[in-house]
Amino acid sequence: MSAILIPVGAVSGIGLLCAVMLTVVSKVMAVQVDERITAVRDVLPGANCGACGYAGCDGYAAALIEDGVKTNLCVPGSDDVSLQISNLLGVEFEDVIERIAVCHCGGTTSATQRKMEYGGVISCAAAKLLYGGEMSCRYGCIGYGDCARVCPNGAVCIEDGVARINPRRCTGCGLCAKVCPNGIISTLPDTVTTVIKCSSIDRGGDVRKKCQRGCIGCMRCVRECPNEAIAVVNNLAVIDYDKCGGCGHCAEVCTVKCVKIANFTGVFNKTE
Repeated sequence: MSAILIPVGAVSGIGLLCAVMLTVVSKVMAVQVDERITAVRDVLPGANCGACGYAGCDGYAAALIEDGVKTNLCVPGSDDVSLQISNLLGVEFEDVIERIAVCHCGGTTSATQRKMEYGGVISCAAAKLLYGGEMSCRYGCIGYGDCARVCPNGAVCIEDGVARINPRRCTGCGLCAKVCPNGIISTLPDTVTTVIKCSSIDRGGDVRKKCQRGCIGCMRCVRECPNEAIAVVNNLAVIDYDKCGGCGHCAEVCTVKCVKIANFTGVFNKTE
């Protein structure tokens, strides 16, 4: 019997000693957490998207208290979160610049074509490793939904081969933009009214061979913009939103209809 009791007693003693040591160490080495950080963290939405520029909500909460950064950096939380943080910290409220994710590709299955049949992992990141994916345009949407899977609000879906973003569900967190291997998704201020639905920088002739909705760099939008807000850079139309007046004339004159009118104002952070 003693042959059993001695080992059991030894193990129990070691366990008790370790428990006492851990308790003492936890008390001696405890780090005091500013209660304000916890209070601010509870207000944040918990998306941990990094849109604020910090490593998740914990990082932003700490920066608000320790570094005094702006209270309006949480795009998914919008004005409501900014107001709550301002009230907690006793600082002036700052309006959030609300943003909406936009997919810069119009290469639907009817506008473009496949160059091969892909049979690998159903992932845009994986497909891109094999000759840039199966679609003819190497700059366009690969269409396997990495963006849709990462969206915390169900705002993204793949429709007709291209990512579609529902602005009434999108909170502008930018997670979809981060996972897109072709970088064709960006977040824009929700006041934007005109977007370029193309990301190809190939020459016009090459674009036309691959996609009927791709920008061919014809310069017509540049010549007719009343505010000189559009330029063609690397064969692709680019809008300067600081100059854009939102008249939509560029969309009217676009030869291939890759310039689209979008009205996101007032739909931010609402559900259908």
